[in-house]
Amino acid sequence: MTQQPIRILIADDMEAHLRRLERTFAGHDDFACVARASSGHDAVIQTALHQPDVILMDIEMESQFAGIQAAKLINEKYPQMKIIVLTVHKDENFIFAAFQTGITDYLLKTATDVEVMEAVRAAYMNASPIRPMIAEKIREEFARVKRAENSLLTIIHIISELTPSELQVLRLLCEGKKRKQIAEERCVEYETIKKQINSILKKFQMPDSAMVIQTINDLRIFEVMKKL
Repeated sequence: MTQQPIRILIADDMEAHLRRLERTFAGHDDFACVARASSGHDAVIQTALHQPDVILMDIEMESQFAGIQAAKLINEKYPQMKIIVLTVHKDENFIFAAFQTGITDYLLKTATDVEVMEAVRAAYMNASPIRPMIAEKIREEFARVKRAENSLLTIIHIISELTPSELQVLRLLCEGKKRKQIAEERCVEYETIKKQINSILKKFQMPDSAMVIQTINDLRIFEVMKKL
């Protein structure tokens, strides 16, 4: 238990949830709810006014990412501030966006009162854990990045084996051009374009051009090549 109570700001646009959290902390001498906010904008203002030790921040308030935007502004001005996101969102897009702002912890609103209090104490003591849900999302993201890296290296190797004409045809396909348009643009016979596309498919070992186009566009190959 700390000598001075941990000063808490609660930001949530649902009055019932605000009251529930205030009741949770009210019966414990080591906590003090010093302010509340019902929007991300208000959370930034109340943080400046009350300088809490820990902020419990909802994500979706006046806008879908209001809490994340507020956390970013707060952490830019008060990097020592401990922010715990308390939300219903489990999606990795919300999780990663929140942690990119410098938050300390991420809890779901299904957490028990005891879990919330333990999270606040841990944040205050710089001892917040990496929660199983977060660890799983991180592992999934690393696996996705590794798969993308392997795919990128494979595709780059294949592209290096294309002839200049095949590369230009592939580029035009990825821009959405049809075979006839490509033939006209390159001033060649339609059959020539067909043969070049068949050669491209063999090198990629893919059954149709749509699959090749999706692979190239998903990896943004030509965007990367423009920057080289």
